Amino acid sequence: MPSLGRLHLITDTRPGRDPLAVVRAALSAAHADLVVQVRVEDSATDREAYDLTRRVVALCAPYGARCLVNDRLHVALAVDAAGGHVGADDLPVEAARRVLGPTAVLGATAREPGTAADAVAAGASYLGVGPCHPTTTKEGLPAPIGVAGVRAIAEAVDVPVIAIGGVTAASVPALRAAGAYGVAVVGALSAAADPARAAAELIEALTC
Repeated sequence: MPSLGRLHLITDTRPGRDPLAVVRAALSAAHADLVVQVRVEDSATDREAYDLTRRVVALCAPYGARCLVNDRLHVALAVDAAGGHVGADDLPVEAARRVLGPTAVLGATAREPGTAADAVAAGASYLGVGPCHPTTTKEGLPAPIGVAGVRAIAEAVDVPVIAIGGVTAASVPALRAAGAYGVAVVGALSAAADPARAAAELIEALTC
């Protein structure tokens, strides 16, 4: 598998947000270092998820950036996305790998070394690890695992670890030092006054 982008943008489809505008801005700054994870609200229809993902795939293509689909793997297959990401309440990693095939990018969520290692053994290409810091983007999340939690998982697996949860450019150096390959963000870009500048600052922090 070619190298994975270090900055993962998770689409924010809450009312009042413009996910496609944020994706365009982030791509202009991050190019192939960006991975766009399409995540829609639970109430969204498959058609809505399909329409959004199809447009994201088209936006990513000129930059060589990847598009993944969170949870709804059939949508990823329908639009020929690069792969998908599954959480604890989605398909098991082994089943998700069978759905997507052997070459697709498959991310899995992990909070501790044991489940992280199990996910990799089952076929995960990378791990989304967190929340590493407090965040208000998504409700019902468990307590943050902190930088130490990220380090414990990074030391237990040999796939890229993507830290998520309250990530800012200022917090990136500590996460990278803990072994995180990259970071995933929602509000850091969707709530930014200048998403392109925010993406550039995150990329600079990730690559310096």
